Amino acid sequence: MNASPRQPGRSKSVSLSRLRTTSLAALLLLPLSAPAAAQTASSIVVEGNRRVEADTIRSYFKPGPGGRLDSGRIDDALKALYETGLFQDVKINNVGGRIVVAVVENQVIGRVAFEGNKKIKDDQLSAEIQSKPRGTFSRPMVQADAQRIAEIYRRSGRYDVRVVPQVIEQPNNRVDLVFEVTEGSKTGVKTINFVGNNAYSSYRLKDVIKTHESNLLSFLASGDIYDPDRVEADRDLIRRFYLKNGYADVQVVAALTEYDPQGKGFIVTFQIDEGQQYRVGSVSFHSSIRSLEGNSLASLSRVSVGSLYNAEAVEKSVEEMQIETSRRGFAFAMVRPSGERNFENRTVAIVFNVDEGPRNYIERINIRGNTRTRDYVIRREFDLSEGDAYNRALVDRAERRLKNLDYFKTVKISTEPGSSSDRVVVDVDLEEKSTGEFSVSGGYSTSDGFLGEVSVSERNLLGRGLYAKAAVSYGQYSRGVSLSVVEPYLLGYRVALGTDLFYNKQDQNSYRSYSVESYGFNTRLGFALREDLTLQLRYSLSAQKIGLTSAYDNCNNNAANTSLAYNPTPGCYDDGEASLPVRIELDKGRAITSAVGYTLTFNTLDNNKNPTSGLLVDFRQDFAGVGGDVSYLKSTGDVKYFQPLVADIVGLIHLQGGILNKLGSDDLRMLDHFQMGPQLVRGFASNGIGPRDITSGTTNDALGGTKYWGASAELQMPFWFLPKEVGLKGAVYADAGSLWGYEGPTSWAKTLETMTYSDDNTVRSSVGVGLIWASPFGPLRFDYAVPVTKSSHDVVQQFRFGGGTSF
Repeated sequence: MNASPRQPGRSKSVSLSRLRTTSLAALLLLPLSAPAAAQTASSIVVEGNRRVEADTIRSYFKPGPGGRLDSGRIDDALKALYETGLFQDVKINNVGGRIVVAVVENQVIGRVAFEGNKKIKDDQLSAEIQSKPRGTFSRPMVQADAQRIAEIYRRSGRYDVRVVPQVIEQPNNRVDLVFEVTEGSKTGVKTINFVGNNAYSSYRLKDVIKTHESNLLSFLASGDIYDPDRVEADRDLIRRFYLKNGYADVQVVAALTEYDPQGKGFIVTFQIDEGQQYRVGSVSFHSSIRSLEGNSLASLSRVSVGSLYNAEAVEKSVEEMQIETSRRGFAFAMVRPSGERNFENRTVAIVFNVDEGPRNYIERINIRGNTRTRDYVIRREFDLSEGDAYNRALVDRAERRLKNLDYFKTVKISTEPGSSSDRVVVDVDLEEKSTGEFSVSGGYSTSDGFLGEVSVSERNLLGRGLYAKAAVSYGQYSRGVSLSVVEPYLLGYRVALGTDLFYNKQDQNSYRSYSVESYGFNTRLGFALREDLTLQLRYSLSAQKIGLTSAYDNCNNNAANTSLAYNPTPGCYDDGEASLPVRIELDKGRAITSAVGYTLTFNTLDNNKNPTSGLLVDFRQDFAGVGGDVSYLKSTGDVKYFQPLVADIVGLIHLQGGILNKLGSDDLRMLDHFQMGPQLVRGFASNGIGPRDITSGTTNDALGGTKYWGASAELQMPFWFLPKEVGLKGAVYADAGSLWGYEGPTSWAKTLETMTYSDDNTVRSSVGVGLIWASPFGPLRFDYAVPVTKSSHDVVQQFRFGGGTSF
């Protein structure tokens, strides 16, 4: 491989100087004399051209009046020929009364190749550079291409990349172009520092930002790769976090980055000026619109006197008020919040001012960059359309909704003047990203054993905003298939319609003597009543049946007269017998359940995956009996409250309860009872709590109960001596709860068999410790709990482990 002797880095300056020199030469060689001025385009002689036609070169000479060429027009032609990029050199001389144009054509690129690139494929690099096969070879362009390739690698975290272009001469004025790439290693973030943070520890603030420090498991994620855009976005995340927690004067002064050649990574330092924390001193409403009373909007405020100042709550209040004023017919009303600080009392007096805004209308909404997503999928996120009054709050809400769709890498909404002074054009610029996912997930728990799942999902099916997922799971004790489709906008309304088809089978295991096979479908409607309050309505139709091995179902009544006594086959209990309710369900065969229900959810958690503050309340009711073989009313409630305490310790209070009501005269099925274990009180086995068959010779199956309650108190704390990015934290907890009230069959008329069972409302309690790992392999949790109080027939399991992930 032979490199061209001329350095690409100097080619631009050489070309510019050549252009200036040659222009001057042309003027000197063609003095403004009468013979020279008499030259015409037809008298131009072209020399040295191979690929470019002579007439094409002559066409750049534009004659003046009378078809004459003067020195100025010849100089213009010279510049135009250089600007085409087709020529390496152009010389113009006056020989024997004729203009002679001698050209040296640029070489043609035969092929473009890349060597040394392993992390980025050839076709990706080819799409980013300007030099193309069969195109004109230009050294400035090649140098720009080398810089572009280096920039692509830097965006993926490889800052020590080197790109050297090599030019291989070929016959017939052709060259081959090879970019030699030395990729280097990824340049990660070695250290993240915070300066000026007194209210929150650095450990806590690292949870707020997206950039993470490098560690042994960083190869499974990309958050540790230095990205200047991400660091800049982290500044805003820190600022918004402080504003949400009362620090109205906070400033993230700077985000400084320094490359450490010793550690081969970046040190990122955020400089923070926290200011002081404020509470809300007063909330008032003022309207300058005569027919709109300001206090009538008070019910829409999410800000209350005495609470911590929360800029996010103020923004949402403004948004709700803005929508309400528009609904009342004040299309141009503007809600502007203002706050007056009392530095001594550390309070903020908030005033929501309602004024008449400028009368601007939306002339047009331009959507650009959506190559796959349909226009209507984007437009339906707007509460505005062409012709409506322009409302900035509603535009901001639309931008937030578009970002939350997770269909786009970037979303930017801007405005420009319309065709008149009262018209505004809204521009929506998008960059789409992949919305499909193929995942293989796996996990293990002490109750369910090993489990694997393969799934394919698409969040934006056919560009129509539909969500679809198909999954197949296979495990040690279970297997199943499911298909889900969700339409987030039913008939154009902000109502989500979802449908699920499923089949699953749970095999017999050490906690249960029988298998359960279920299949069916459910459909649901979801409504967002507020941003923190949702309602789901649902209908489900399913079939369920029990399976038993012959050893657990071989005691038959062999009495001559079954009306006298139950007389089972001798020795049939030697290998155990399933509990009576299990065998009754087996005898009945498949049972159809047709049920309607709803769920009401209130959610103010700061982070759904790793919450540290907020409240989550979930209330569910299901009514079975809309046809089918089963009837009941099942009600459950679940409350979780997270509260940050001191030194990054998070407190959790968890309350839960439920009741199952029998409808009609038929006994409840055992399978419809609540089955509880470690999800209620840790330290007990799956199905280890509550009513149990204690008949001699049986498998002593758990029967379940119709009533339960549970309460837990937990402290979650980080391991301060470990790096934050390891993701480990510990927990200590105390649980208490009970399950009781079995209402299923206790005797079987078919055999005159009766069952002895234990059922009491003894309070079960335990204390324990846990290890929580937010690992790259998914959330994992290890618990060791010791029961303090229990019923005599409960099953204890002190250690429990569970977790899994997609990869």
